[in-house]
Amino acid sequence: MPTLETHNGYPLWHYIPNRPAAIVFTSLFVITTAYQAFLMFKHRLWFCIPFLIGGIFEVIGYIGRIIAYDETGELIPYILQSVFLLLAPILFAASLYMTLSRVIIVVSGAQYSLVSPQWLARIFVTSDVISFMIQGGGAGILVQGGSASKAQIGQRIIVGGLVFQLVAFAVFGLNTLWFHFRYRKHGRTDSIHDIPWQGILVMLYLTSSFIMTRNISRAIQYAMGQDGYLLTHEWTVYVMDGMLMFLTMLHFTWKYPSKLLKPKTADLGLDMLSYQEGSSHK
Repeated sequence: MPTLETHNGYPLWHYIPNRPAAIVFTSLFVITTAYQAFLMFKHRLWFCIPFLIGGIFEVIGYIGRIIAYDETGELIPYILQSVFLLLAPILFAASLYMTLSRVIIVVSGAQYSLVSPQWLARIFVTSDVISFMIQGGGAGILVQGGSASKAQIGQRIIVGGLVFQLVAFAVFGLNTLWFHFRYRKHGRTDSIHDIPWQGILVMLYLTSSFIMTRNISRAIQYAMGQDGYLLTHEWTVYVMDGMLMFLTMLHFTWKYPSKLLKPKTADLGLDMLSYQEGSSHK
């Protein structure tokens, strides 16, 4: 029978992780991530690489929770589930940003967007990198353990990174709505009947709302501290994080942006660290 242990006298967990739940979510993310990999390589949509890596992060995170069932005093399983589950949504967001950029390019709607498609992905992916660094740094401090003061510092840094990402997401959502409204009203929608641009935008609204809801709950979770309700009750991990991220992957798969890869955008690639848009649509 597993027991709740400490790491150098510091409690990493407030409960013994539920192994069956972790196995279920690991399986769900393995299936969706594998299918994402299949779609990405089939259609050669390299801007979906961050999304695929996000799915891999989810798998690693829940494997960490499986291991932690018997190892609540060990640091490695705690690090795996803390860091990888925290950072996965940032990678999902990067592909959502680039999906909107390609929608705008393919339908020739740059004049209807607040931010040009060439700059849109650069700006928001850069904000993602900054958020990744902030949250990753906070998680690094948090998982060191050893003292409540260190954990508190790590939590505050993570909250700052989450708030930064929320602001970026709000601006992204505003730009998406602005483009959608103006293009539907003034754009030549009759000439692009074969491109499901509205369906993809609806997918972006849904997946963005899932990530936004998850980030808000995470920010509240860390703001409440180590002894707060959200960190001391395991159901919140699965309902307010795992399920929302699974729905994000499911909806992205449902409206996979494969029809955005037209000849004029086929040369648009992704550099994971410094995204560069290829030749612009004429």
